[in-house]
Amino acid sequence: MKKTKSINEEQGDCSKMLFAIQDTLDLISGKWKIKVVGVLLYGKKNFTDLQHRIDGLGAKMLSKELQELEINGLLTRTVNATKPITVTYELTPYGHTLEPIIMSLANWGMEHRQKIIGR
Repeated sequence: MKKTKSINEEQGDCSKMLFAIQDTLDLISGKWKIKVVGVLLYGKKNFTDLQHRIDGLGAKMLSKELQELEINGLLTRTVNATKPITVTYELTPYGHTLEPIIMSLANWGMEHRQKIIGR
């Protein structure tokens, strides 16, 4: 026999879900972090590559977003022994766990665009 949840259990589950959603949104908030992670899903990139691939993202903001993603363990920053010195960014295995979320957002966005404007 299937046990039904009490209202208190449902409220607790809902609260846990909402806290988890808020934690996720806090981590990838803003319009740039998801795009940065999206680009890095296709492989490591240097700073200039990232800046060129994401229209409208300035150097100062990109630097800030990369720093926050690194602090949260989503990417690694490697200083290369080149002249001039270059820095490469790459998703960590933990950063790659965002892939299903980002792909779901992208797929939903494409379907939404198709539904709304037919493109």
